[in-house]
Amino acid sequence: MWALSSGILFVLLNAVLRTLSLQLHPLQVQFLRYLLAIVVMLPLIARAGLAAYIPMRIGGQFTRGAVHTIGLMFWFAALAKMPLADTTAIGFTQPIFIMLGAYLFFREAMRWERWIAASISFAGVLTVVGPNLSGSGGVYSLLMLASSPLFAASYLLTKALTRYERAEVIVLWQAISVSAFSMPMALWFWQPPSVWQWLGFLAAGVLGVTGHYCLTRAFSIADISATQSVKFLDLVWAAVMGWLVFSDVPSRYTLIGGVMICAATVWIALRESRRRG
Repeated sequence: MWALSSGILFVLLNAVLRTLSLQLHPLQVQFLRYLLAIVVMLPLIARAGLAAYIPMRIGGQFTRGAVHTIGLMFWFAALAKMPLADTTAIGFTQPIFIMLGAYLFFREAMRWERWIAASISFAGVLTVVGPNLSGSGGVYSLLMLASSPLFAASYLLTKALTRYERAEVIVLWQAISVSAFSMPMALWFWQPPSVWQWLGFLAAGVLGVTGHYCLTRAFSIADISATQSVKFLDLVWAAVMGWLVFSDVPSRYTLIGGVMICAATVWIALRESRRRG
């Protein structure tokens, strides 16, 4: 449920960020999205005290922030140029990299059903993305695809940090580190945001903090590879949100790929629930 909630929140967040990226430079949007996340968390910090948010592994926090920042640069560059469903679908390559990393670095058990579900889901992703890899749109698809292994590395670092840090500490220092790394680039392209844009960034801060908290809780409770099957349901939320907000009509390839992804998700969820009794 933590992973499912994070998926819904991130799709809402992506809709807000895509709207803002159509109005302001992507690097400015990237910076303000994480700066406002810090603002959103200030009441929590004031309540618990600053000492409660001092990390035990500050080097790990900034390493994760640097990796995530580079991934965001690719992601934001393509965000405003692609339908929301296609953006989300390409992001589904992340679980493949995450499961490989979980096996190599954390020695998590990679049961056969997880690999089958991931393979079916990845085939669904290719069904969605394949027709868009030619022409001018292919550049943005490749940029979005390049962000996936970087985000996967960031999430693997998050999993490692959950051994030492609380979820809220990891979320705060992600916001601090990404803001610090993004600020010089954002100032270069700075445009004064309007009142409505500031409200949009505030909403993005709330959605981002809540979404990353849910995701970090999921990583702390379960194997990171086990949480990845739920992520494929994000395509459903993204297709609905893209249609409602941006009038993006899902193509038949998106619908076919979505059916494949959902079928794999339901199957692996049933297998995991039976295994746990």
